[in-house]
Amino acid sequence: MEETLPPIGVHGMGHKIRRKEDVRFLMGKGTYVDDIKLPNMAYLVFVRSPYAHAKIKKINVEKAKSIPGVIDIITGEELDKAGLAWIPTLMGDKMMVLPTDKVVFQGQEVVAIIAEDKYAAMDAANQVEIEYEPLEPVIDPKKALEPNSPIVRPDKKSNLVFRWEAGNKEVTEKIFKEADIVVSQDFYYQRLHVAYMEPVGSIAHYDPVSGKLTLWMTTQAPHVVRTVFSMVTKIPENKIRIVSPDIGGGFGGKVYVYPGYVVSAYASVKLGRPVKWINTRSEDMRSTAFARDFHIHGELAAKKDGTILGLRIKVISDHGAFYGDANPSKFPAGLFSICTGAYDIKAAYVEVTGAYTNKPAGGIAYRCSFRVTEASYTIERLVDILAHELHMDPAELRLKNFIPPEKFPYRSALGWTYDSGNYASALKKAMEKIGYYELRKEQEEKRKKGELMGIGISTFVEIVGAGPADLFDIVGIKMFDSAEIRIHPTGKVIARFGTRAQGQGHETTYAQIISEILGIPVEDIIVEEGDTDTCPYGLGTYASRSTPTAGAAAAVASRKILDKAKKIAAHLLEAREEDIVFEKGKFYVKGYPDKYKTIQDVALAAYTNPPPNVEAGLEAVTYYNPPNMTFPFGAYICVVDIDKGTGQVKVRRFVAVDDCGNIINPVIVDGQIMGALTMGFGTAFMEEIRYDENGNIYGGSFAEYLIPTAVETPKWELDKTVTPSPHHPLGAKGVGESATVGSPAAFVNAVVDALWDLGVKHIDMPIWPWKVWKVLKEKGVASDE
Repeated sequence: MEETLPPIGVHGMGHKIRRKEDVRFLMGKGTYVDDIKLPNMAYLVFVRSPYAHAKIKKINVEKAKSIPGVIDIITGEELDKAGLAWIPTLMGDKMMVLPTDKVVFQGQEVVAIIAEDKYAAMDAANQVEIEYEPLEPVIDPKKALEPNSPIVRPDKKSNLVFRWEAGNKEVTEKIFKEADIVVSQDFYYQRLHVAYMEPVGSIAHYDPVSGKLTLWMTTQAPHVVRTVFSMVTKIPENKIRIVSPDIGGGFGGKVYVYPGYVVSAYASVKLGRPVKWINTRSEDMRSTAFARDFHIHGELAAKKDGTILGLRIKVISDHGAFYGDANPSKFPAGLFSICTGAYDIKAAYVEVTGAYTNKPAGGIAYRCSFRVTEASYTIERLVDILAHELHMDPAELRLKNFIPPEKFPYRSALGWTYDSGNYASALKKAMEKIGYYELRKEQEEKRKKGELMGIGISTFVEIVGAGPADLFDIVGIKMFDSAEIRIHPTGKVIARFGTRAQGQGHETTYAQIISEILGIPVEDIIVEEGDTDTCPYGLGTYASRSTPTAGAAAAVASRKILDKAKKIAAHLLEAREEDIVFEKGKFYVKGYPDKYKTIQDVALAAYTNPPPNVEAGLEAVTYYNPPNMTFPFGAYICVVDIDKGTGQVKVRRFVAVDDCGNIINPVIVDGQIMGALTMGFGTAFMEEIRYDENGNIYGGSFAEYLIPTAVETPKWELDKTVTPSPHHPLGAKGVGESATVGSPAAFVNAVVDALWDLGVKHIDMPIWPWKVWKVLKEKGVASDE
């Protein structure tokens, strides 16, 4: 039995699927980097630093060399002679590949061992003797910015990464002075690890005959990595091939260029044989890119009636030892300036200061568009605090302050032009679905009995689809994206893209876009990504760029093909082009639908019988430069119950209403939302990377770093509203990261709502049970039962 999806403009694109299992996700094919085996392949393992900050006094590798199977040992000193000890980051900083004089975080790569197999390499790594002189580590970013702080980097004179501001400071301060009420709060958005399924790794294969370097690697942005590799190694870019096979999750953590990529390539060139490097899980969590780590002070100014007037935020961001964020270069703090959210705020001012610390590089866009998650969390927590201080219902306060639909396109106080939105509609739908006012009555009754129940709301705005080329670039490369579509003489299609999926279902989504426009069955369309030798140049997949940019490119390229196909159809039907009608894969003359040519007929004619003065072939390439970002949004409501005896928070219900514009595939959209909600749940209640004063990591393995399983994860209740983007070719906005952006605030707001009458204004994430129990104990309400 077939399930028919509704047409585009409602909830879907009219494509038929037999069952949900027919959705063709890229995950699960089994072609991961670690599965690839090449003849004569060597294996690379790193010796890593036990110290967060120390001078390297001596490295002795003689015992390691004696281990059977060891081929080569590479140090920072050797890389320095080759000009590869330091490489540029994506934000214009530079980072160590292997250190030459001191280490700057615990778990940093120090020496590379290459052996015939990984076990020999591991044995040799244990025999490397390194003499360190420990230095005082810099762990707290606030202290790192003090004048007498030890300096993290040997190449820097201070620990300041950047100072950045947005908004009008003077106008904002004036509004704050005139406000009836000002609420403020300090927030810490904790350091997280992406914890993807597959650790990072690469296989480098240099062919000395052709001079070509091929790298199979776990990268979300193969073309950009190729460009960076060419710049660093001086190997011509057309002699570097990056292949990104199936990736077991990415979420921003696989945009970076890691030392293992560079050392494996260097070793392959040096040895003339393939070299494989794969992180173990604990190595990955201790050394690869981290997310969040924002220390935030937020203030909100308002009238007595709840009208929000102004927003003021100061942030210190911890970037670890290297400023390696994959941000657009014009936005040092990412897109944090979306922090005015869904509200019609007159003035706002934001100041962000970045600091170096003795930790691995941080600041990735972990399933969010360049720091949008931290921005959304800040405004949504402040709005809830304001509602409680004013004794107003948090939903009513939001409804009072939303940007009204008639104001779109809307320019925010911090300079973003929102494309479209109807925030009240989404919140009201969520309230109705969950039975909001009935829950508030239940909450009052439970409070009388001394029971703890909370209701949390988050109404967020995302900003995705980077981006307009005049504003957005990575290492100078403009953030367009691409599609190349070829229709063969038999009507079969191969479509290649500059993005790279990590489980988002690009094969399905892109094929549906092409199918909907050209009328070619989805099963006749092959989608390819991730190979720089075959796919058009693109900026990769992160920050919910795929549908807003590459999906748009697919639509534009398909329409280019359709324009040419109409010319060929007119030739075949002996009619004028303007008289040709195209419907569901068929061309016919207006008024004569029974006399037609199929798209397959036209494809064959494009190669066998093209019209005069029309080139043969039926294909198109588009590099799509969006005129603006897209702004998906949503309204989430969470209901929690708190156990007084244990501090355990139970999420009883969670309703998520999302608006991502026109939906291409509802199954994929719901899967994306549920996955991101689960990540948001983990952020709110379970996950954190911590360091002690000596820079020792806590959370460096899954024994310490907790992630949600099916046992802990709540049941998600999903719904949608549809507000198309007016400038996107399909009216789509993107959804892959929305729930990670919007959900943490809903969880925390629910917990604080349950505890507000006890005088609790805020609890930092993760809200572990012991934190809640400690608060209950302090308030004298913890149960001994």
